[in-house]
Amino acid sequence: MAGRIAPALGLFLLSPLIGEFLLGNLPVTMLFALITLAPLYGGGALLVRELARRRGAGWPGIVLLAVAYALVEEGLVTRSLFNPGYAGMDLTSYAWISGVEVSAWWVTFVLGGVHAAGSICVPIAVVESFVPARAAEPWLRLPGLVVAGLLFVVGAVAAALFDPAAHQPSPAQVAGVIVLAGLLVLLGLRRRRPVTGAGGQAPGPWPTLGFSLAAGAVFWLAALALDMLGAWVVVVVNLTVYAAVCVLVTRWSRRPGWGAGQTFALAAGGVLTYAWHAFPQPPAVPVEPAIDLAGNTVFALAAVALLAVAAARLRQPRLARQE
Repeated sequence: MAGRIAPALGLFLLSPLIGEFLLGNLPVTMLFALITLAPLYGGGALLVRELARRRGAGWPGIVLLAVAYALVEEGLVTRSLFNPGYAGMDLTSYAWISGVEVSAWWVTFVLGGVHAAGSICVPIAVVESFVPARAAEPWLRLPGLVVAGLLFVVGAVAAALFDPAAHQPSPAQVAGVIVLAGLLVLLGLRRRRPVTGAGGQAPGPWPTLGFSLAAGAVFWLAALALDMLGAWVVVVVNLTVYAAVCVLVTRWSRRPGWGAGQTFALAAGGVLTYAWHAFPQPPAVPVEPAIDLAGNTVFALAAVALLAVAAARLRQPRLARQE
């Protein structure tokens, strides 16, 4: 039984470790925060993966459910989408849209590249690489799925209560998040059949890794240069990166030769991007620079080691078939 649920436990812990610590948002001194972050992030990642895999929704379903998760977390849990002063920022200065009362930059930044990709999709792809034979199968039975859902709810409530004086969105904003998240869930849970037959050969894992690293660099460097470039320019950059990734990956995945190696390469690019981003990123919680540097170094080295082991696991089935 332990072997059966081991991937689920790995995803439960890896999601917050990548999404907050490897990214550099939280320093190593805040590891105790996993008590609440693991249920929120890990429970959400498990729900996304298990529901999509049970429905046969594939990666398109996982991506749509990941965006729905991001909407719920940032719209209803932390409520950052509608908080003009979130985390000490003045979001009204960054492509603020009056009437809707949101920052276009923050929305395109936090929902896609931060949460949907970094907190959900990348950890799922990495952990699935450790068990390639079970990558498309559910890992949890119904009781386990219920537990994952309860953990997510507990994590969400704990995170929401952490700052009870946080900005409260209006009823219309809450309703908008619920409706949008619900539509994404409905679309994400549609059963999909594999589509093949596109012309040409799929790029190999190494070119796919290079593409992932390039897309991640464009996204995060634009974020780091936000004040210099201007918020609306960065919004355009974010949307362009998302469109390029979705269109190209969808096209490549329909070509002969696309498989687990390329999916892993996309995720590996995300992990490595988070690893370098941590060094120029000031942590949200103040810490001594030496401690921050040491923590970032440890997390980066651990990430590289994790990817090396996952890559070796992916090669084992191919080696077995060749023998």
